[in-house]
Amino acid sequence: VGIGWPEPNDQAAAMDPVKLIASDGTEIILDRQAAMVSGTIKSMLGGPGGYVEQEKGEINFPEISGKTLEQTVQYFYYKLRHTNPSSNHTLPEFKIEPESALELLMAANYLDT
Repeated sequence: VGIGWPEPNDQAAAMDPVKLIASDGTEIILDRQAAMVSGTIKSMLGGPGGYVEQEKGEINFPEISGKTLEQTVQYFYYKLRHTNPSSNHTLPEFKIEPESALELLMAANYLDT
């Protein structure tokens, strides 16, 4: 599943995909720039630790469900799109269903987003 691929003018980021794998086997492919919104993923992919994830460009999340991971990735793209300090526009709401709020909060905490 490719979610929210970048605009055509951002082709460099689109050519460096990252695969996130949820506990239920759901695979989400996103561009590296969006993945780097997460401090945890950024450390795994770019840190000096030499993680296996750096070589494979794929990260397993055995504690995060596919639905929660998909919503988290949607937030990565939302944050990329709407984080612009020079802009004075009102941010659109990032909608979260009440029944998934706790699971999303725990995933966001783990992913450092």
